Amino acid sequence: MPDFQAKIFEQKLDKLIRLIAFSLIMDKTQNEQISLLSKAGFQPKEIAEIIGTSGNTVRVYLSKMKRRVK
Repeated sequence: MPDFQAKIFEQKLDKLIRLIAFSLIMDKTQNEQISLLSKAGFQPKEIAEIIGTSGNTVRVYLSKMKRRVK
């Protein structure tokens, strides 16, 4: 598969993954959304894009969550 086709395939797959992730968290609170997406392996910036908030909001929540676990 040429690099160009692979890149297009990768972009479409990424969009599909984000769509599925969003559909699974729609009825959750923002904190639950962040927690679930983080556990699924999404980075804070990606989580912020999916749920429509800032990366800083996501990082602050994740930091608080880690402190509660300790």
